[in-house]
Amino acid sequence: MSRVRCTVAYVLFLGILGCVGVINGLGVNWGIIASHPLPPEIVVQLMKDSGIDKVKLFDTDKTVLNALAGSGIEVMVALPNVYLANMASPDKAKAWVKQNVTSYLGPKGVNITYVAIGNEPFLQGYNGSFVNVTFPALKNVQNALNDAGVGSKIKATVPCNADVYYSPWSNPVPSGGIFRPDIVSEMKKIVDFQDKNGAPFIVNIYPFISLYLGDGAFPTDYAFFDEISNPVTDNGRT
Repeated sequence: MSRVRCTVAYVLFLGILGCVGVINGLGVNWGIIASHPLPPEIVVQLMKDSGIDKVKLFDTDKTVLNALAGSGIEVMVALPNVYLANMASPDKAKAWVKQNVTSYLGPKGVNITYVAIGNEPFLQGYNGSFVNVTFPALKNVQNALNDAGVGSKIKATVPCNADVYYSPWSNPVPSGGIFRPDIVSEMKKIVDFQDKNGAPFIVNIYPFISLYLGDGAFPTDYAFFDEISNPVTDNGRT
């Protein structure tokens, strides 16, 4: 879904915080690559009319951010993958944060709450292109936010694809899962750093795409909680 950036065909997601069943808000992904994009002001009004109070962007498009100013909608801006390597420089990270984040803040500014560092940079289809540059970018951008005095409110995080997880066929239960062997060291550094900074860990999961494609990744045996479901028992837990 993150690669299908249509203005009006939104992908809805629920912000789940705290315990199961507590809904913290309703949000959408908003990409601007479309054949017939709507004016940003109209998109913002559509979100407000629909009770949508969170939005995830895929860049820091100026016209989009200006339209979001004063709306009160919580915004996740993004540093595209192609710029991850540049953020290995703390000075460049500070300059990027100043231009694309703090310059939009203020009483009537944009309610930026998160900065996405790349988008699914560890996706296997990238063949490791961003493995070594993602954590330095995350660290330098968060440190730049902290130095700018907004780090307590705005957190940097790395949206990952679900393929960062690895579940061995020999032990396909939750407790047997771990990060993919080829990225486990980087993922540990990322989650440790995010934990220290109070940032969320984000994973993009598309179960119904897997179901539609019929690639065998959708857990039909127990996913629907119906009479044919086959629950998994893992170390005494079902």
